[in-house]
Amino acid sequence: QVQLVESGGGLVQPGGSLRLSCAVSGIMINFWTMGWYRQAPGKQRELIVRILASGTTWYADSVKGRFTISRDNTKNAVYLQMNSLKPNDTAVYYCNRDSVVGPWNWGQGTQVTVSS
Repeated sequence: QVQLVESGGGLVQPGGSLRLSCAVSGIMINFWTMGWYRQAPGKQRELIVRILASGTTWYADSVKGRFTISRDNTKNAVYLQMNSLKPNDTAVYYCNRDSVVGPWNWGQGTQVTVSS
């Protein structure tokens, strides 16, 4: 069974930075496109970044230039470096595969709150 464990969230002031981590167990992520998603209060969960097995990345306009996704297949992990955080980045952040076959079971996510 695939398990996803996100960590690294917290409370940060506007303009601050956080680095999120996602540890995956139960499957090797080498060949999967991995993504970070977020769900803000009252909104649907949305994909904000993805990284292909090749290392190619895509970013939503809302985070482009501020967030950086990376992966370490040797550790079966995915990371999200978030800089220049804004209040509207406040959300629960999740990682999962980005695939036409759908996501694995969701982890608990990690809360990111950007507030002064």
